[in-house]
Amino acid sequence: MSMPTNKTVELAVERMTYGADGIAHTKDGKAVFVAGAVAGDTVEARIVEEGERFARATTQRILEPSPNRVTPTCPYAGICGGCPWATLSRAAQLEAKRANVVDSLTRIAHMDADAAEALVAPCEDLGKPWGYRNKVELAFVREGNRARLGMHGIAEASKERPPVIKVDSCPLLDTRNKKLVKSVSGALSYLVGTRNIDLDRVGIRVSSRTRNIEVALWTSPGQFPRAQATKVLADACKVTSVVRVLSKGPQKARKVTGVEVLSGRGHWRERIGDATMIISAPSFFQVNTAGAERLVELVLEGLSPTENDEAMDLYCGAGTFTLPLAEHAGWVSAVESYGPAVRDLRRNLEAARLGNVEPIGGDAYREFPETQADVIVVDPPRAGLAPEVVEKLGAQPARGIAYVSCDPATLARDLGRFAANGTFSPARITPVDLFPQTYHVENVCLLVRNG
Repeated sequence: MSMPTNKTVELAVERMTYGADGIAHTKDGKAVFVAGAVAGDTVEARIVEEGERFARATTQRILEPSPNRVTPTCPYAGICGGCPWATLSRAAQLEAKRANVVDSLTRIAHMDADAAEALVAPCEDLGKPWGYRNKVELAFVREGNRARLGMHGIAEASKERPPVIKVDSCPLLDTRNKKLVKSVSGALSYLVGTRNIDLDRVGIRVSSRTRNIEVALWTSPGQFPRAQATKVLADACKVTSVVRVLSKGPQKARKVTGVEVLSGRGHWRERIGDATMIISAPSFFQVNTAGAERLVELVLEGLSPTENDEAMDLYCGAGTFTLPLAEHAGWVSAVESYGPAVRDLRRNLEAARLGNVEPIGGDAYREFPETQADVIVVDPPRAGLAPEVVEKLGAQPARGIAYVSCDPATLARDLGRFAANGTFSPARITPVDLFPQTYHVENVCLLVRNG
C-alpha cells in the first residue's frame, strides 16, 4: 500500500524509465521514480508517494545538472505532457529508448542480457526532433460558464486528472501549422462557452504533403451547432474538412456511434511512399508520416515479399502495410476489427487499383485467414497479441513475421510466447524514434522460422 509523504531527499538519477520519470535509489536501495529529472541529474526531491517496494518523487531543485540536460525548444515543456523528455539531449533519448527495449527483453521475456544486446539495433533517428507530428489532440474542460481547450498537462500524484494547459503553439506539430492549436482552441472555446456545449476532445490532423487540414470534434450524440462550428473554424484557419465524431459510453471505453461531415471532404488525405491514403477521423494513422515510411521500408526489407508469395497483414488499419505488401506480393489477406478503418482500407485499395487484397473485418483470432502465408505482418495495438493469436501464427508455414510494436513490454511478453511455441525466433529488432521528446518508441521485430 502506498502512503503519501512530504520528506525531502537527495537523489542521483541513474537512467530513464519507460515513462516520463528518471529512476534513482535511496541509500537503503529503494527505487524512486523522479518526476522532472533526467538521467545524470543530482536533485533534491520531495517524496510524494511511498510504498513497500518503490517511491515516487518530484524534483524540487537540481543540485547538479546532467551533461545530457538541455534547454527545451518548447516553452511548455515540464507543464504540458506532450514532450516529457524535452530536457534530455537527442543522443541520450535514443540511447535510453534502446536501453528500455533491451531491459524489457531481459526482464519480461527472460532473455539472456548478451543475447538481448545483440538482438536490438541502435535506435534510428529520423532527423526531425520537432515539427514531426501530423496530429495533435486538444483536451476540453468546463469551469462554470467558461470553457477551455488546450493540451493535457502533467498530472500531479495527488490529482486524478491532468490539468488542461492553454498553449499558443505546439512545436511538435508540423512546422507550417504549429500555430493552428491556438487558432482552433480559441475559436471553439468561444463557441462552446457561449452555447454551453461540451466536447469530449478535438483532433487536428495536418499534412505538409497534401496541404490537408482536418478538425474532428468528438462529442456525445445530441444537438450541436453545426453551422456555427463550421463558420468559426473556417474563420480561424483554412480547414479542408470538419467532422463531428459521435461517441458514447464510459470515458475510458467510449464507442463511436457515427460521423457527421460538417464541411469539406469528410476525411484527411496523406501521402506515404507512392500512395495517397484516405483516413477518416476515427481511424488510426501514425502521427509521424516519415516514420511510418521508415517502418514500411524495414518491414519490406525484412520479409522481401515476391509476386509468388501469399501475405497476411493482421491489425492492418487503413492499409499502411497492406498497400505496399500488395505491390510486391501475389495475394494479401488483410484483417482489421475497427469498422471505420476497414472502410478506409477498401477505399484506399480502390484508389490504388489493387485487386489482390482480401479485406477482412473482424477480430484477428476469430477471423484469422484460412491460408498458408509465406510472409506475415502484425501491427497490434499497445496491448500486443493475444496468446491464441501467437498460437495460430506459430502454425503458419511463413518464412518470416514482421512484428511492428509500439510497446516494448508487450513485445517482450509476446516474444516469450513465441519462444514457448518454438516455431519462430526473433532475428533482429530495430527501434525507430517516431516520437522524439517522449519516451515512446516504435519497434520492427523480424521473426524467422526455426530450423
